[in-house]
Amino acid sequence: MKTDIQRGLVLRNEKCHEHYTTEFLYNLYSSEGKGIFDCRINVLGHLQQGGAPTPFDRNYGTKLGVKAVLWMSEKLQEAYRKGRVFANSGDSACVIGLRKKVVAFSPVTELKKVTDFEHRLPQEQWWLNLRLMLKMLANYQISLTEYISGKMEHVTRRTLSIEKGF
Repeated sequence: MKTDIQRGLVLRNEKCHEHYTTEFLYNLYSSEGKGIFDCRINVLGHLQQGGAPTPFDRNYGTKLGVKAVLWMSEKLQEAYRKGRVFANSGDSACVIGLRKKVVAFSPVTELKKVTDFEHRLPQEQWWLNLRLMLKMLANYQISLTEYISGKMEHVTRRTLSIEKGF
């Protein structure tokens, strides 16, 4: 950390050690790094949901991890000049994921334009036009002449109703 590049990344599994918690590591690095570096905590909550991963999940996670590390190495080599890293282009911060059956990197600046931050969802969702068919398959009592498709309905406890079919 005392070299020109003053960045580091600590990845920690939630079950790695009972005493070396995220808070402990943050406090340790914060107190030891005064004047040299600062620290932040970022817990990837969405990746921790869903219970025990399947073998497919583990395999796919490994593949995405390898692609992400290779992408980061490539970007660091591109941005490295005269002993410093200049990561100020739009594609220097990306999210990896599937886009039309292909693993792709999406710049965060582009994702910001198409995200509904209040509800933490994409603004346009491809499956919304399938809701009529899903309701028909689930034997909901709906009127096909009054049905309006393509608009997201955020469900709360107050809006749940058997008469409306949801």
